[in-house]
Amino acid sequence: MKNTVITIQQAKERGEKITMLTAYDYSMAKLIDQAGVNMILVGDSLGMVMLGYEDTLSVTMEDMIHHTRAVARGVKDTMVVADMPFMSYQTSVYDAVCNAGRLMKEGRANAVKLEGGREFAEHIRAITAASVPVVAHLGLTPQSLNAFGGFKVQGKTEEAARKLLEDARAVEAAGAVAAVLECVPAKLAKVVTEQLHIPTIGIGAGAGCDGQVLVYQDMLAMFGDFKPKFVKQFGEIGTMMKEAFQRYIEEVKSGVFPAEEHTFKIDDEIIEKLY
Repeated sequence: MKNTVITIQQAKERGEKITMLTAYDYSMAKLIDQAGVNMILVGDSLGMVMLGYEDTLSVTMEDMIHHTRAVARGVKDTMVVADMPFMSYQTSVYDAVCNAGRLMKEGRANAVKLEGGREFAEHIRAITAASVPVVAHLGLTPQSLNAFGGFKVQGKTEEAARKLLEDARAVEAAGAVAAVLECVPAKLAKVVTEQLHIPTIGIGAGAGCDGQVLVYQDMLAMFGDFKPKFVKQFGEIGTMMKEAFQRYIEEVKSGVFPAEEHTFKIDDEIIEKLY
């Protein structure tokens, strides 16, 4: 069954956990869809994991549209959520609506995600009024890493916890269909989840959220140089890939590959006529 804003809301109401993974291309989206994951996030994390940027700030609308469109072609049942990149919505409500519309119309997303709380409630309200579903993103918001002074857990003081809860209420009131909670203490995330009617999707926010999201390269251990605290590696795919690449190199250099079963035949007499 196709996953939509209605089905994820129904999942929360039933107490059924929601699954979400990132994807940035057709092939991976197809695999994730076939596995039965509820939601795909085409995250601006593609800047780091696909384009090699140091952070998400350099990702453009064109980058997001290109990758979202590829993902959308690969799914049948999974709901596709596309990130609104840095400065695609912060500049004005008008820009927010226009760029959200582009991700839907050109990227074929089913919803958009934007970072921020009360300060972007008007933006969420306007985008929603334009018939574009919005997923909010609270807690650690990577586009604000310079303001935060780096990647740090959010909501640890009473003041910060109260602000996060108020932000969550504000984005829900503005019309958000779900809220991602990133790097939030588990007990606080549970309180937020209990007080919201819309689903919460956690990343580094504990099991009390209505669902979970991970970057697929992290959960498949495709990068060996860094592993966030909140990531569980569900497969050593990075190691398997490197070993396969190395075997390929060895067999090509030794002449083992391609073998006879990998080649096409031609009559010898045709070859003889070429001499």
